[in-house]
Amino acid sequence: MSLPSQSVALLQAARELVQNLPADAVLLLTETSLPWEDVARILGDCKLLVAAVNPALTRSLRDREGWIVVDVDSEPRPTQERMNAALLRAVTEKHLQPGAHVVALYNGIATLEDGPEPIDTLSVIHLGEHLERLTPQDLRVLADAAPLDVLRAVVELATEIGREGREGQPIGTILVVGDTRKVLSLSRFQNFNPFRGYSRAERDVRKRDVREQIKEIAKLDGAILISRDGIAEAACLHLNARTDGVNLRKGFGSRHLAAAAISKHTNAVAFAVSQSSGSVRVFKKGEEVLHIEPLARPHIWQPFRLETHEPER
Repeated sequence: MSLPSQSVALLQAARELVQNLPADAVLLLTETSLPWEDVARILGDCKLLVAAVNPALTRSLRDREGWIVVDVDSEPRPTQERMNAALLRAVTEKHLQPGAHVVALYNGIATLEDGPEPIDTLSVIHLGEHLERLTPQDLRVLADAAPLDVLRAVVELATEIGREGREGQPIGTILVVGDTRKVLSLSRFQNFNPFRGYSRAERDVRKRDVREQIKEIAKLDGAILISRDGIAEAACLHLNARTDGVNLRKGFGSRHLAAAAISKHTNAVAFAVSQSSGSVRVFKKGEEVLHIEPLARPHIWQPFRLETHEPER
């Protein structure tokens, strides 16, 4: 198997960009196995991160010395979402710095399922424009509220809600993680609990399909409560924690104030997703400890409208 000439040209261009920009790394997001010796030869000593959709391929790539393999979900997802998730995971695992420049290679054009083009698209991504601050140390600051894998899943969920909205409309919400009983004692339901009656496996936020369902629930008013072990426990919660003693910078509204207050009076951490900007701010003990700017929101195509003009006299 040999690389198509188009893929060779894109790999060569990626190497030149790394050298001339300069860029910090190459991210290769692949749907198929490639002639890896050719990839290694063309990219030379470039720092390479590989994200493969196929779990078996991912396991085999871990044996290659000097390559960084980034885990991504194997479930069907748009290429842009999968690439965003790979970049976010690379940052949280400290393979990339939040201000890094990355040359991304991927299959961005839909093809037949039985014959996808290995590489057909190249993008230069400046993470400093999208991720203000996100490192493993930040997540470890929150680790007493929940294990790292749960926190990573909630970070991914919060940033996707901020970036995508729902049905073309931006939405804001609060995700509260940990100290379930105390949070419930300081809350009241505004509506029925949409998680009631479902098994734990059907409410585990570490599963992609569960996070997709929670995105729908996020359209409803109220906060969403997730237990320390990653189980969605309640939604449509009005948080009643006292706000006295909570000091926020000017410009924050009631959502951020409620998130800060619930974190101050419990051992939970609260993720406030801004409806206006899509940014995510994380509060612990009443203080903002993390600010995440999600990768740029996708363009929303609006219906085409024809304007009518009165005929000239």
